[in-house]
Amino acid sequence: MMKFYQVCVSFFIFASLMMSPALCFAAGEGPDHRGSFILDDMIVTATKKPEKRKDIPNAVIILDEATLGESGAKTIGERLANESGIFWRTYGNYAGAAQEIHIRGMKGNATQVFLNGANINSLSLGLTDVGKIPMNNIERIEIVKGAGSLLYGSGAGTINIITKGPKKDKMDLSISAGFGSQNTYQISAENGMFLTKNFGYYAAANRTETDGFRSNSNLRQSDASLKLVFNRPNFDASLSGSYLDRSYGMPGVKPPAGTQDYYVGGLRFYDNESSALLDTGSDKDQQISAEVKGQPSQWFGYDLTGYFTKMKNRTYRRYAYNGSGNDYLTVNEVLGATGHIDLYPFSVAKLLLGAEYKDLGWQVDSNLLDSNGLPDSYRSDEAHLFTKGFFAEAEYRPSKYVKALAGIRHEKHATFGSENIPVFGLVINPTEKTVLKFNHGKHFMAPTFNDLYYPADLLYKGNENLKAESGWNSDVTIEQSFFHDKIFLALSAFRWNIDDKIQWEPDSQGVYSPVNLAGYEAKGAEAEVKIGPFYDVTLALTYTYTDAEEESRAYTRMDYGWPPFLPPDFQYTMAKSRASYTPEHQFKGLLTYKNASGLTIAATAIYVGDMVRHRPETTAYPDVQMVADRLDDYWAADIKIEQRLFKNWLISLTGKNIFDKGYDTYLESFTDPLTYKSTMCGYPGAGRSLFGAVTYKF
Repeated sequence: MMKFYQVCVSFFIFASLMMSPALCFAAGEGPDHRGSFILDDMIVTATKKPEKRKDIPNAVIILDEATLGESGAKTIGERLANESGIFWRTYGNYAGAAQEIHIRGMKGNATQVFLNGANINSLSLGLTDVGKIPMNNIERIEIVKGAGSLLYGSGAGTINIITKGPKKDKMDLSISAGFGSQNTYQISAENGMFLTKNFGYYAAANRTETDGFRSNSNLRQSDASLKLVFNRPNFDASLSGSYLDRSYGMPGVKPPAGTQDYYVGGLRFYDNESSALLDTGSDKDQQISAEVKGQPSQWFGYDLTGYFTKMKNRTYRRYAYNGSGNDYLTVNEVLGATGHIDLYPFSVAKLLLGAEYKDLGWQVDSNLLDSNGLPDSYRSDEAHLFTKGFFAEAEYRPSKYVKALAGIRHEKHATFGSENIPVFGLVINPTEKTVLKFNHGKHFMAPTFNDLYYPADLLYKGNENLKAESGWNSDVTIEQSFFHDKIFLALSAFRWNIDDKIQWEPDSQGVYSPVNLAGYEAKGAEAEVKIGPFYDVTLALTYTYTDAEEESRAYTRMDYGWPPFLPPDFQYTMAKSRASYTPEHQFKGLLTYKNASGLTIAATAIYVGDMVRHRPETTAYPDVQMVADRLDDYWAADIKIEQRLFKNWLISLTGKNIFDKGYDTYLESFTDPLTYKSTMCGYPGAGRSLFGAVTYKF
């Protein structure tokens, strides 16, 4: 804990020294004299129609193109890690590692992620790997914290990613190339314009390659996207599509110190850096979405969206103990449509009525591999289901000082049945620059396809009789703007709970299967302050406290050791403990200097508190107890320097983890195939790296 306070104090002292001249005198008029943190910012995601931030009962985060590019973040996950209430999780930051976003301590499948209106959560796991989405093509990200199931179905937090579109009377052209540590290079190109008065396009393409910071952590990725738009007064239509093709290594944990290279049949299976040198993965994703919206009259508006997403993932694994393995090809397909109408019967009231339909398809082709890595047996499993949702939301503002919101959704799922999800909100605006928000609503998380239909084998099987996780989410937020929006403060307190928590547990034959257990809950607080620009300097600080607990089975006796082969009459108890992989404390700071000559310097500091990971451990046969392994707290700092030259050229240098701090993000057991000794090892975070880029923008 001392490290946390040291980091906070150091950053505040550094920030104070940088800001002191600015705070002692009148505000300077830098490149952005208006400021970026105002309560009048518009957001669509929270209520599915444009609303001012100060009129929304949820706590929200809004990032536009300028703020996204301020820091040295290379991925969406890295950038969102700077925001309050957001925890970015990745398996050691290696190049192809999946990157999840957790909001306020909830699991990754509780965060629904949309790309141009298309839901891109994996059907297999319920998660979204935001690391696959290129940063340079994003125009805006809107994040809504708190109850979000009313408008979007399964999930409790919503991230809406909107890619760039053309600008009227202006042509956009950008070409960029960069090279950095670990033999990393990236090239990208963008172009957008209106071809006629009403019709335009925006296209982008990227290529990224890196060897990674340890053995088998390489990445090769190509992606492209296109957006077509048609605009007329009171009418907008868009068609967006994207394609991604990537391959990557899956290095596993870092083995214990002194580990020697290990070979099976002449193939090297692991070394002292990575426990899996032959494991690889690949993704081929495609997405298309179409949206039509308009407001033909003052009292009526509409918005219709249709989308199709197809995600193909291949995972190839080999096991060091005998060379065998498996080769999985998983295909997820989502065909969806959603629409709503907005009614304005009175100047003080609004009514939204909508519906949503999703057709979901899942297929897994699996090849078991023999000791030589050759196919030994094949099977194919598939499943198909649908979901339907009907929702209504009403707003009433009797005066400029208060606004009330209430809504309900009826969700029908082909497997677990129906859910009714209400939500209530209240907004109080005592002044133009002050807002007090209250939000309370129900949420639910549907079982994933892996939970329901995982192919039965000797170790695992799905469970089609699962119930959905459900619970309540409440928060209160106060936001205040000062000095012509040069200072923005936000404080939030939140609390949520989950019933019928889904967890994979062993049955009497030792086969793991998901079951509904008791649940888990969390309470916490968020604080955010953004200051500037004062004399070209802007400071953003956030702090998040999360107290999360989960209930799990407490094993006290196992008749056959571990893995458990439990007798049918085996007795266990429920135990409550600190939630796995959830830090209690997070601190984040971003200090930016930007002058009129085109120089930008951004320094980022992040502190993540310690975490635990629960696992069963055999003490003395036949007794087994739950052990909490601990991941140490850590902090890291990044810096980005960018200079504009000759109006259209940008030169940038980014340093990641510039103090080369070591840390682990996950823990997993490594077993020596010669001695059968098991050791808990970590997925290490990346050390120091540099990346330089040259960009031409027109």
